[in-house]
Amino acid sequence: MDMIEQFSSDLADRIAAAAPIVVRIQTGKRPTSGILWRPDVVVASEQMLPPDASTLQVVRGGQTVGATLAGRDAGTNVAVLKLDTALEGVLPPAAKPVRVGDLALLVGADAAGGPTASLAMVHALGDAWHSMAGGRIDALIQLQARLGIDEGGPVLSLAGGLIGMSTSGPRRRTIVIPTATLARVVEPLLTEGRIARAWLGVGLQPVLIPDSFHQAAGRESGLMVVGLAGGGPAATAGILPGDIVLDIDGEAVSRPRALSILLGPDRIGQVTVLRVLRAGAVQAINVTIAARPAA
Repeated sequence: MDMIEQFSSDLADRIAAAAPIVVRIQTGKRPTSGILWRPDVVVASEQMLPPDASTLQVVRGGQTVGATLAGRDAGTNVAVLKLDTALEGVLPPAAKPVRVGDLALLVGADAAGGPTASLAMVHALGDAWHSMAGGRIDALIQLQARLGIDEGGPVLSLAGGLIGMSTSGPRRRTIVIPTATLARVVEPLLTEGRIARAWLGVGLQPVLIPDSFHQAAGRESGLMVVGLAGGGPAATAGILPGDIVLDIDGEAVSRPRALSILLGPDRIGQVTVLRVLRAGAVQAINVTIAARPAA
């Protein structure tokens, strides 16, 4: 057997070994793939499930079992299903860190729950980042690939380690939700149904600060309070409509997303200092951060 045949045979062996942890999820609309995280739990791409999803069907190797949506988080794009009947399968260990140019295997599920496969190259890498919905993703892993019904399936290294879950990211780029992120959010989703995120209870709009206030503010821009949730942390602390938030705990903020990045789940219950510009004067206001109310 020459090198190419051996390489091809090795890839087929990897896909066959991964088949037990890949499932097809019947959503009633467009089917998608998922990962058998443990015998009674499936992890899937949250954006691929209907907004009103509650009970679903999972197919693996021709066997169909019922499933209940246990929790979902748009921030990390992870959904967790609890199976009515456990399926046999062992999750592979986490893969070693990948490099740009490494090859990866994208595994999905066909109509009968059998494996599908495609080979992709790691196109780009980056540090941890925050999604537009406020979730923290532990690393940016972008693949040179296109996704279909295999979205939500496992992404494996050629050595068989689990890199993470495939999904479509910003501008329809194929990215990987890393194994570390999946491991961090699965249990809270199973027990709480959602990921708690820090919340101030304010609506904010970027604004430029008038030149005459630059010296007092120490900033040229900030975030104007255009709305307050009744009984929310900001309203309770005395923040008023029209206040311009300059910084939080000394960190300048000029975009709402920048503020949300500073308010991670670990900040819930903590007191933070908002420096605001009000009627030309700067004030420091202590706000106790709360968990965002469930939708």
